[in-house]
Amino acid sequence: MSNPSKAGPTIGVFDSGFGGLTVLRRLLPLIPGAHYIYLGDTARLPYGAKSQQTIARYTLSSAQFLEQQGAEMLVVACNTASALAMAELKAGLSIPVVGVIEPGVQAAGPADHAGAPRLASATWDSTEPTVLVLATAATVQSHAYAQACEALGLKAYEKACPLLVPLVEEGWIDHPVTADVLRIYLKEALAAAPTVTTLLLGCTHYPLIEPLVRRTLAELGHPLRIVDSATATAQAASLVLPATASTEAPTCEFYATDSVEKFQRLGSQFLGQTLPKVELIDLGG
Repeated sequence: MSNPSKAGPTIGVFDSGFGGLTVLRRLLPLIPGAHYIYLGDTARLPYGAKSQQTIARYTLSSAQFLEQQGAEMLVVACNTASALAMAELKAGLSIPVVGVIEPGVQAAGPADHAGAPRLASATWDSTEPTVLVLATAATVQSHAYAQACEALGLKAYEKACPLLVPLVEEGWIDHPVTADVLRIYLKEALAAAPTVTTLLLGCTHYPLIEPLVRRTLAELGHPLRIVDSATATAQAASLVLPATASTEAPTCEFYATDSVEKFQRLGSQFLGQTLPKVELIDLGG
C-alpha cells in the first residue's frame, strides 16, 4: 500500500537477496521524505543459475508486488535482473525503472573538466580495455557491462569473481582469506588487461569490500579509479522523480520471500544499520 503520510515519493527497491541493500544505503540520504519498500527474493536465489526466461518472470513478479504496494519508481538493485530482465520490466510496469548497469557504466566513463560524467552520446577512442569490471559469473556471462561500455565507446574487461559474494555474506569483509582471493582475481585481471584505468564494482555486494579493493590495488602497484555501481545507481535514481521540499527523514519497510531472521541479520551489515521488522511474503515458484 502507499504511504500517504509521507511528503516524498514511495520507491521500490528490488534484489534477489541482500546486496541491493547497499543501493538503498546510498539512496537514503539523497531523497528527502522518501518511503522505501525493499524486497529481497531470497527464496528463489541465486538468479544467476536460472534461465533468462525464469529470471525475467521472477523479477517481474517481484516488481509487480512493489508496484501494488504503492511504489512510484522501481530501482532494480540486482545485476542479474538488470542484465536480463529490464525489457520485460519496462514493458510490464507503469512506473519508471532504474537498473544498476547503465548508471555504473556512465560513471565509469571519462569525466569532463568539471568532474561530471560526459553525456551518454559521447564516445571515446579506446582500442585497449580501460574499464575493469569485477562481477559475478552470471553477470560476466551476460556481457551486459561490456555491451553498455561499448555503447559509450569504452572497452571493458570483465572478470568473474565467484568467491567474493559468499565471503562477504560470511561477514569476512576484512579477512585474510578474502584479501588473498581478491588479490588473485585482481592479479589475473590486471595481467590480462594492463591498460585499464578504472575499476567498476559490478556487484552490489562489493561496496562492502571497497576499502580492501583499494588497499590491494595499492599493494599491487596498480591503483585505479574505483566506481561503485551502487552509488552511481542511487544518484541516477534520485534524479528520476521530481524534487520535494520535505525535510523528513526517509522511512523503510522490508520484505523477504524466505528466512526473515537471516535477512534481518545479514541485511543489517549491508544497510549499515539495524533492520526493523522484515515481513515474509510468498510470490510463488
